[in-house]
Amino acid sequence: MEKTLRSARQVELVRFLTEARITAGLTQSELAEKIGEHQSFIARLESGQRRIDVVEVVALAEAIGFDLHAMIDHVKAAQG
Repeated sequence: MEKTLRSARQVELVRFLTEARITAGLTQSELAEKIGEHQSFIARLESGQRRIDVVEVVALAEAIGFDLHAMIDHVKAAQG
């Protein structure tokens, strides 16, 4: 298993989360406020500078309103 922040699946996770936020009509600042973080936290996630743990993914799903199963299927489909 590739252990880099630039693995195909990590890149797809970041892309999915960013697109979900934009589709929901949320700015980085609005999303950060919803999950009790700073805007820079969201910026680091979306730029791929920081890995995302499962607890954070659940909080993001709740705040943005996306289906966790759809996100998992999307990430699983990425090569790598």
